[in-house]
Amino acid sequence: MSNYLAVDIGASSGRLVSATLEGEQIHLQELHRFNNSFTERNGHAYWNIDNLFDEIIQGLRKAKQNGIDSCTLGIDTWAVDYVLLNKEGRRIHEVYAYRDARTLHAPNKLHQLMSRQDVYEKTGIQELNFNTLYQLFVHDREQLAQADKILMVPDYLYYRLTGIMVNEMTNASTMQLLNVNTREFDEDLLSLLQLRRDQFSELAEPGRLLGPILPELIQKYDLPDCQLILVPTHDTASAVAGVPSPREESWAYISSGTWSLLGMERSHPLNTKTAMQTNYTNEWGAYGTYRFLKNIMGLWMIQEVRREGGSAHSFAELAQLASAETPFVSLVLCNQSSFLNPDSMTLEIQRFCEETGQPVPYTPGALARCIFDSLALSYRDALHELQRLTDDTITRLHIVGGGANNELLCQLTADLLEIEVLAGPSESTAIGNIAVQLISSGALENLKAAGRTIANSFPTRLFEPRPMQMGELLDRWEHLKIQATSPFHISKKE
Repeated sequence: MSNYLAVDIGASSGRLVSATLEGEQIHLQELHRFNNSFTERNGHAYWNIDNLFDEIIQGLRKAKQNGIDSCTLGIDTWAVDYVLLNKEGRRIHEVYAYRDARTLHAPNKLHQLMSRQDVYEKTGIQELNFNTLYQLFVHDREQLAQADKILMVPDYLYYRLTGIMVNEMTNASTMQLLNVNTREFDEDLLSLLQLRRDQFSELAEPGRLLGPILPELIQKYDLPDCQLILVPTHDTASAVAGVPSPREESWAYISSGTWSLLGMERSHPLNTKTAMQTNYTNEWGAYGTYRFLKNIMGLWMIQEVRREGGSAHSFAELAQLASAETPFVSLVLCNQSSFLNPDSMTLEIQRFCEETGQPVPYTPGALARCIFDSLALSYRDALHELQRLTDDTITRLHIVGGGANNELLCQLTADLLEIEVLAGPSESTAIGNIAVQLISSGALENLKAAGRTIANSFPTRLFEPRPMQMGELLDRWEHLKIQATSPFHISKKE
């Protein structure tokens, strides 16, 4: 029986899972789980990239101890963050975390040199101040000039395991440096950053057999004999590959974790001016697809509120407390930059409510309710935009990732979006990672077959929309959006 291992690392945690395919069912087993977070030092936020590599090694050692002597292995992580390497393959600088404040004003400065519309027409990627384009724009010029290669975080982890450097396409697309027409690095954008094409590696498609794990690592740590396969290394791309859909219905998805990514899988990019104005992105997906989606702040908000409260309540308990609260009392605009990495998420939510004349949530239940209500309303806005932009009618919404376990949020989403919501699987990112390994090894034919197999392997829950009176609520929501962008509100925040 073949073994498939997935390393799946998010912004707050990572895991190594093993999988087998028995008949038409995928069976998963978690072998190793670990925490991940950035640390603040000298006014900047950094990832501990060496610790991530050490955790992968520890997970592989556990795999060997569990009787896995040979396997394939795929790695996915978050997007946009990068590693600078010198000619000897050693890091030049620590790895900045995308929530670092250094890029806060970078878009405005860069777009004095090239317009937003020109960049969007070239790349199809939404403007987020932490995109790699803006990170590199503010990075120390001398260090960039010294860089022999620039890898994304999962590319670097693959390199540490195999000695082979590539830029995997799904993650590379989030750099906002790839041209959607040429499907290569855009020379004008590289020139703007004073970078060369040869400072990046070959662009590589998901599904490619990269090569064996380094023999010296096997010997030093007693690891399984692994063949590494390039999976969609952007965790959202793997999550979409893990959606339990045969790709035959008109469906959309929310990959619900630290971020909520709402979108559709398409065969062509949509980089129109209207798409740019609504801040939709065209990230590259597995097998020539595009993920036309919108970033919404996501469960980061409740993660921070929970952390600041001393983790006194589990996420399930916070959802239960929220269910007992009166709905839609206090609302926030989740995608405001003030919620990206505030000193205190709790205080930032309370400050926003106070400044917009709403009741201020103080209890854990009221704060959680405010977040979940606001997220669901944000999803409604994004789905309506998605349907207008694509001229498509969505018949079903899949929620995958950790947020699929939040029954309150799933039901709120079904109610407000007035659409069927199919929730699960919660481990869709690891499952999509595995699915591409199965396709690459010939065990599954394609993504359609993978979607059917995933649907047959993992439980899901259907949430039907319940009728509700939304007129007054939607009027309040629209007024809040206008109010929050008023000069008075902005001046108070500054």
